[in-house]
Amino acid sequence: MNTPILTQEQLARATEIIQHQRAQIARAFLGQNEIVDQVLAALLAAGHVLIEGVPGLGKTLLVQAMAKSVDARFSRIQFTPDLMPADITGHTLYDPATAQFQTRRGPVFAHFILADEINRAPAKTQAALLEVMQEAQVTIEGNSYALDTPFMVLATQNPIEQEGTYPLPEAQLDRFLLKVLIDYPQEAEEKVIVQGVTLGRLGDRLDVQAVQTLMTPATLTKLQAATAAIRVDEAVLDYALRLVRATRQTPGIAVGAGTRGAISLVRSARALALMNGRDFITPDDIKRMALPVLRHRITPAPESAIDGVSVDGLIRSLLERLPAPRL
Repeated sequence: MNTPILTQEQLARATEIIQHQRAQIARAFLGQNEIVDQVLAALLAAGHVLIEGVPGLGKTLLVQAMAKSVDARFSRIQFTPDLMPADITGHTLYDPATAQFQTRRGPVFAHFILADEINRAPAKTQAALLEVMQEAQVTIEGNSYALDTPFMVLATQNPIEQEGTYPLPEAQLDRFLLKVLIDYPQEAEEKVIVQGVTLGRLGDRLDVQAVQTLMTPATLTKLQAATAAIRVDEAVLDYALRLVRATRQTPGIAVGAGTRGAISLVRSARALALMNGRDFITPDDIKRMALPVLRHRITPAPESAIDGVSVDGLIRSLLERLPAPRL
């Protein structure tokens, strides 16, 4: 099957829109440029994102700013231990006035879903959302309802607070295109953030009012189609496959990434190429997306944990050892 050809005019226009979107998000979410690029790459690749970081680093703000840049429906679901699947997908109610059952759609019927602290809800509630992510449809009382496109779930979780949480199983983690880690900002960036919040304002809320809406859902769908048209050289494809297959044969890794890991690596690398104004991906695109694509698809062996070697450390070691093709 031939890949659609992306003209230079289409490429330039798509890159321009993406750069404007990145600038708008930066008006609310200061610094952390690599994090913004990773989330935008997932958006262009039509994938879902799991965002992990300690409280107070702006995970929710980032999601809200990105959703505000698109004129689309946004829904936030606060995950709690008593949240039920029907609270997400919807349910039917009997209406005495009409003597009929009425379907009430849940918050999942939106373009952008913020699943806040997803690991605080029990497994059956997590599974309800993750099934929607996979199938792009909702089943309520035996009736299926297709979700509008584009559809993207951005889930957040806190890595340090484990009491009262339900960790996502590996099979469910694999449905996220990327796992993005938000770290503390640089000192200069943090100073700007603190000044912006404390100067003449009440409270500590950061808002997204400064973010301008740039595109419609239809425009975003076209950008996603342009991403899918980015060319992939066979040598770069082989490099992505070798990297994923190496995770299954490396000492220190108990369980390596599956085929979906290789697919996700190519999809996100395509998005990165489009963001940088290229109609082809390079080995550097694969390298840059390797950590967010693979870190949640790899299970370290017990000896790695004993030696203090992190998942990211294992992936970086693979990148150093595996020769990249020269184009």
